[in-house]
Amino acid sequence: MLYAVIAQDVADSLEKRMSARPAHVERLNALKDDGRLILAGPHPAIDSSDPGSAGFSGSLIVAEFESLEAAQAWADADPYITAGVYDSVVVKPFNKVLP
Repeated sequence: MLYAVIAQDVADSLEKRMSARPAHVERLNALKDDGRLILAGPHPAIDSSDPGSAGFSGSLIVAEFESLEAAQAWADADPYITAGVYDSVVVKPFNKVLP
């Protein structure tokens, strides 16, 4: 089943984000290589695809996992959590309808 991982950043997270990004992207690439990643990306803090120093306000990941518990465990182990980037993370089932 698909699950959405919806994360909200702490204030001024850009420096922490950049520091932990290689490890974060490595985990996403592992999901992609397994054919389980549907989409992933950050929410710019301003209305721009390149927010510069404004940084990001959170992230969205949609991927396939065996169960809600497995998706939650994966999200809990994210390097952005240990680096203090995320203030909160919600994991919930997701039904892809379109496209």
